Amino acid sequence: MAAIWSDEARLGRWLDVELAALDAWAVAGVVPAEAAASIRANAVAPSPTRVAEIERETNHDVAAFVDAVAESLGPEGRWFHYGLTSSDVLDTALSLSILDAGRVVLTGLDRAFDVVVRRAEEHRATLTMGRTHGVHAEPTTFGLKLAGWAFGLDRDRVRLARALDGMRVGKLSGAVGTYSATSPEVERLACEQLGLEPAPSSTQILQRDRHAELLSTLALVASSLDRFATEIRHLARTEVREVEEPFGRGQKGSSAMPHKRNPITAERICGLARVVRANAQVGFENVALWHERDISHSSAERVVLPDSFLAVDYMLDRFAWLVDGLVVRTERMRENVESSGGLYFSQRLLLALVESGLSRDDAYRLVQRHAMRAWDEGLDFRELVRGDAELAGRVDLSAVFDPAAFTRHADVVFDRLRGLVAARDAEAVHV
Repeated sequence: MAAIWSDEARLGRWLDVELAALDAWAVAGVVPAEAAASIRANAVAPSPTRVAEIERETNHDVAAFVDAVAESLGPEGRWFHYGLTSSDVLDTALSLSILDAGRVVLTGLDRAFDVVVRRAEEHRATLTMGRTHGVHAEPTTFGLKLAGWAFGLDRDRVRLARALDGMRVGKLSGAVGTYSATSPEVERLACEQLGLEPAPSSTQILQRDRHAELLSTLALVASSLDRFATEIRHLARTEVREVEEPFGRGQKGSSAMPHKRNPITAERICGLARVVRANAQVGFENVALWHERDISHSSAERVVLPDSFLAVDYMLDRFAWLVDGLVVRTERMRENVESSGGLYFSQRLLLALVESGLSRDDAYRLVQRHAMRAWDEGLDFRELVRGDAELAGRVDLSAVFDPAAFTRHADVVFDRLRGLVAARDAEAVHV
């Protein structure tokens, strides 16, 4: 990812765009074929150092780049950058960089998805407490929790692929998008050579709603990882201690306290998500520009686009590593399930009483009375209910207090997950 956004790669892509335009001009019969062939044979991407030297005088990066390339072209160099404005080169090359970077992120999403699916299948029957508002609600399984993450990663992949398709465009339409110094055919031929499509309409630049969609999609990917990492952090708390990050030999959790094992990778993911979300705001700000173009978007994009891709790529790598090596304490999960004295059966008892003929409000109050006493006095909810002859005589408590009832439909979710995996595998083969 760093190589994609390097100065060397950027100048190389500028040259790719210039040469594609030159070839198109040759096909159009404007640039002599011999001149185009000579330029292609002799043009090399200049070093960032040389471009910087010239830019100190020109105060214009593309002009400096053109001058640097032309140094090795001789008289034929007059055709280099023919008919183009700077943004023809900049925006078309930027699309190429984004598509290359996007492929890396898509690969990272696929890797993370595969790891999460594997761990979900591993823990499909591992009972754990489901929490709402941070408070015990009803049991679920750790595998079901991870399955939800897998579906989220797949949605992120679909969104990112769609945003990247929106960036699969270039433009060589000139100073204000009217082809006054070039032609739609030259644009079409050059874009085709580069694997892009001509933007149906452009000003001096590609409109920035495309880039804003991309940055917001990267922010959604980062936010998904933030959500997953936040859950890992909560489950790693001492009072919960249901999972633990991999802790290597020789690793130190704290400079002061030798006992510490902190969820530092999950915390790092959460912190970087804030950066990527902030960068998305810059993308939105870049949409509204003056007239056919100003340059206020350019300086900001040179920061937020590489940084967002670098951050998300890193976050995906660390997330996959984290889930792959995550220590899952199944016995601790079971202990936490039982720590509330069976309060999680309250809804099942409520529904059973309603089925027995009680009004919902009367049933609710009866169940809540025992639940609040169990909560306040640390008693077992099941024993309190069994000791209430009125309740025990109305319903089958053995059926009400059956823990298997909470996960009896888990296979439905896993069947859907396997269907998703199969569809993705079939799509990969087709591609």
